[in-house]
Amino acid sequence: MSFTPSTPWQDRSVVVTGGTRGIGRGIAEAFARRGAAVALTGRDAKTAEEVADGLARATGGRVCGVGADLREPEAIEALAAEVERRHGHIDVLCANAGIFPEKPLREMTAADIDEVLHVNLRGSMLAVRACLPAMERVGRGRVVLTSSITGPTTGFPGWSHYGASKAGQLGFLRGAALELAPLGITVNAVLPGNIRTEGLDAMGADYLRRMTASIPLGRIGETADIAHAALFLASDEAAFITGQTLTVDGGQTLPESLDSLDSLEAP
Repeated sequence: MSFTPSTPWQDRSVVVTGGTRGIGRGIAEAFARRGAAVALTGRDAKTAEEVADGLARATGGRVCGVGADLREPEAIEALAAEVERRHGHIDVLCANAGIFPEKPLREMTAADIDEVLHVNLRGSMLAVRACLPAMERVGRGRVVLTSSITGPTTGFPGWSHYGASKAGQLGFLRGAALELAPLGITVNAVLPGNIRTEGLDAMGADYLRRMTASIPLGRIGETADIAHAALFLASDEAAFITGQTLTVDGGQTLPESLDSLDSLEAP
């Protein structure tokens, strides 16, 4: 028996926050290749427009770039209004924008904490709130949060504020999923492990080598791995799934120690 997805992407309008690079860019590209009208955001409007133009040429899809600083509530409201004006409606929000500056806890300032929480957690919440009226007007909606294994499942030194923001997203997810279910709007999250992006590459070859060694599937993830998960959660096929998380980490969170990986042998 074959599986044929039925979601009419050509009729769907998708917002991807933090879509100018990394995972967000990969998500925007995946939706564009399937025919959806995609609006990607970044703090710098010119960069967002340039990335959108490049994706439109590469995919033959409908992609626009909109500048929006997710630390500013007014900017997020303006973003939702602009996308609805351009596309006529909003069906999917991929709340992906996030930052992960490294800082040991003993050196972390209140401003450091506020910056991460404002972008990663508060920004996601405000983006959902801003897009909600447009989704209500079409009588359906899909919200897909980009969380992380760091915070909800694991921890990593130097990223305690990042982990707190990503765990906080899941607390928000469950409450929002309950509130929005009567409106036909689902709220789910993807929890990426180590995914090859500009930020991960900047960690250096030794970090990549050690991280690869901790992943049972033997490779760092690609942005397409996360994009495919987001596509599914935003699809009609996932209409009965809400308040849930999908971990995409190549099995990284499975072993109780590296010793358990050392005992594995390829068939």
